[in-house]
Amino acid sequence: MHFAIKSLTAASLIACAFAANAQSGETVRIAFIDPLSGPFANVGQNQLKSWQFAATTKSGKANPANVKFEVVGFDNKGSPQESLNALRAAIDQGFRYVTQGNGSGAAAAISDAVSKHNARNPGKEVVYLNYAAVDPSLTNEKCDYWHFRLDADTTMKMEALTSFMKDQPKVKNVFLLNQNYSHGQQVARYFKEGIARKRPDVKIVGEDLHPIGQVKDFAPYVAKIKQSGADTIVTGNWGTDLTLFVKALNDAGLKIPMYTYYAGVTGTPTALAAGGDSEVYVIAYGHSNHTGEIGKMSADFKKQFNDDYYTYATYNGVNLLGAAIAKAKSTNPVAVAAAMSGLSVKSFAGEVTMRKTDHQLQQSMFVTKWQKVSKEFPYSVENTGYTFAPIKQMEPYVASTPTSCNMKRP
Repeated sequence: MHFAIKSLTAASLIACAFAANAQSGETVRIAFIDPLSGPFANVGQNQLKSWQFAATTKSGKANPANVKFEVVGFDNKGSPQESLNALRAAIDQGFRYVTQGNGSGAAAAISDAVSKHNARNPGKEVVYLNYAAVDPSLTNEKCDYWHFRLDADTTMKMEALTSFMKDQPKVKNVFLLNQNYSHGQQVARYFKEGIARKRPDVKIVGEDLHPIGQVKDFAPYVAKIKQSGADTIVTGNWGTDLTLFVKALNDAGLKIPMYTYYAGVTGTPTALAAGGDSEVYVIAYGHSNHTGEIGKMSADFKKQFNDDYYTYATYNGVNLLGAAIAKAKSTNPVAVAAAMSGLSVKSFAGEVTMRKTDHQLQQSMFVTKWQKVSKEFPYSVENTGYTFAPIKQMEPYVASTPTSCNMKRP
């Protein structure tokens, strides 16, 4: 009897030890679904490399779960329909984690498809990590349990940006230029709401929405801005649409302050540098000159690819996933999703929390300014001799916005 109890205790201890490290040594495969061809290919290619780099850097003993991360690219050509085809292909190939970010239309399609797939295929669930699609509806009326947003949404960025702009007395007459899809429309809408609340004296002297990824020459838009008498530009444009807009501003010699979300994204810093000194601001959850682990990763990425590592959501995504797998003691998406909901982890700018109510990451925000590199801010963006220097950091509560999400949990 005594021997039996002893044996049982030993067996239980072995079972517990195994359970504690059940996931150790496993490979977690993530399907990256974003444009790898077409007008935004340069951005997609950079971000695929960023995910793969973060996955390699944080694999094995570099994460608390001791798992290996592997990221494979699927080209969605920037289209919601192609995103669904890529998602189906990834699921057929056994991927249980997917990530996407470039385009809120594609994000909404993927979130809806993942939700339907999971409802119809118990035991084959998929988790969707959204690293850059910032349409607020994805964590409000369209929120879904299987969708986790790593970036700050448009309302959060605009709350932080307008809090900064209200204290800039020279901002009086603003021109809004944005891409004509959900993100661009919302940048315009939430800017107008935020600035009216905080600086009712500021006038909107012009507003334009243009087709996404189709305008080859922004000269007519720049002429309109000049004519409007604007002293400030606000734009949510990204990729080739921002790069070509900057080129047109340079060609016209129009030098007025510009507030952006994505001036640090591939191609745009080189265009900015070609125009010499200019007053350009970015609102984002990170910047070019972090020190510590993320600073080392940026330096290593530059050394390896001669490219900039700017999508720090890849770092937060892999960190959260590793912590959730360790907490769940499993790589099963059902257990990992439950563990990630409400989870807090240490990041490069304090603690970040995946808010349980809507799966929107709560994080610090930074306003950065385009300037020449210096001893204090030495990182040369796209090898231009310029950088985005942090001029204001805002704690997570400043940019946090309420949610109308009524999440159905499994």
